[in-house]
Amino acid sequence: MTIRLPDADGRLRTYEPRRAPLALTTGTPFASRTVFSAAHVVADPFADVSPDSPAAVDWDATLAFRRHLWAQGLGVAEAMDTAQRGMGLDWAGAAELIRRSAAEARAVGGRIACGVGTDQLATGSLTEIRAAYEEQLAVVEEAGAQAILMASRALAATAEDPGDYLEIYGHLLRQAADPVILHWLGPMFDPALEGYWGSSDLDAATEVFLEVIAAHPDKVDGVKISLLDAQREVDLRRRLPQGVRCYTGDDFHYPELIAGDEQGFSHALLGIFDPLGPLAAHAVRVLDTGDVKGFREVLDPTVELSRHLFQPPTRFYKTGVVFLAWLAGHQEHFTMVGGLQSARSLPHFARAYELADGLGLFPDPERAETRMRTLLSLYGVNA
Repeated sequence: MTIRLPDADGRLRTYEPRRAPLALTTGTPFASRTVFSAAHVVADPFADVSPDSPAAVDWDATLAFRRHLWAQGLGVAEAMDTAQRGMGLDWAGAAELIRRSAAEARAVGGRIACGVGTDQLATGSLTEIRAAYEEQLAVVEEAGAQAILMASRALAATAEDPGDYLEIYGHLLRQAADPVILHWLGPMFDPALEGYWGSSDLDAATEVFLEVIAAHPDKVDGVKISLLDAQREVDLRRRLPQGVRCYTGDDFHYPELIAGDEQGFSHALLGIFDPLGPLAAHAVRVLDTGDVKGFREVLDPTVELSRHLFQPPTRFYKTGVVFLAWLAGHQEHFTMVGGLQSARSLPHFARAYELADGLGLFPDPERAETRMRTLLSLYGVNA
C-alpha cells in the first residue's frame, strides 16, 4: 500500500509507509545525562474560541502526554515555548498548566521544571518586570517544581544596558529558594528577544550571561542555550563554573552536544524530544553504557526531522510537534491553541510525516497513515 504526498512544488510523489514501529521498551533511569522534554499542550477542540481568546486546553489529554514522557524516563519542561507561551497560551493558562502538571509529577514520581517569565506584561518598567517575574516564580515554587527563568520580551524592550539584566536576574537568583535553570532563547525562536543581555553582538551578550552566573553559581543549576550555534554552546559550556550544567536547547546539533567531547558534554532540554521521546530515551540509555557510537547511530538519523520541523520561521516548530502527536495517537485531533495548526503548509506536513514514519516513531503506523490521508483529503488531495 502506498500514499501520494505533495512536495514543495505541489507535485504528488509516491511513498510506501512502514508497516511496523520501532520496538522500544522503557528501562532504568538515566545515569549519565539529565534530559528534559519541553512538552506541548493539547487544545480543547470543542471550545468556542477565536485566535485572540484565552487558550482552551484539553487537560486530560495534556496530562496524559506528560505521563507518556515520564514513562520513558524523561523529565518534563513545562510551560515553555513548546507549550506556546506567548503564542496562544497566556499566563493564566500557563499558571494552571504548571499547577496541574506539578501535581501530576508528584503523583507519578516524574521530574518537572517550569517556565518563569513576564508574560502578564506587554511592556513595563523594570520594577513591574521584576514583580511579574516574582509572581511567576512564586507559583512555580509553591507548586513544588524547579524554576526555569525564561527570557522576557518586556525586559528586552525596556532594558537600556547590560546593567538592567544584571540587576533583574541578580535579584531573582537571590530570591529563588532553590537553584534554577537560566534560559537564553535566541531571536530565531522569538524575534522580540533580539539584543537580549543588552547586545545583539552574541560575544558581548555571552559575557553578560556568564557574569550573571558567576555572581550566583550556587543558585544556578544549569543554563539552557537555544541559539542553534553548536560551537558557541561548546565554548560557553567550557566556561561555566564548576557544578553548573549546560542543557542544550539546540534542536539542530543535539546528538553531538549531548555526546560531548574530552572536555565535557551537554545535558538536554529540547522541544524535539517531545515527538522523539521514546527514541531519545533509548539513545540516552545506550549512552549510559558508554557506547557513544551506538548513541549517535540512534540519534543522528533524527536530525533531519528536527531540522525540518524547526526550519524558518523557527518559532512555528510547535505546529509540526503537535501534528506528529496527532499522527502518533497522543491526541484525537489536530487543533492547536491560537489556531496555530495553520502555521505550516501541506507539503511541510507531508515531509514531516514521511520522515517520522521512516524513523519508526508512530506506535501504530496504520493509524498514522489513515490520519495523514484524512489531512490530505481536507486539502483536496486524493492520496
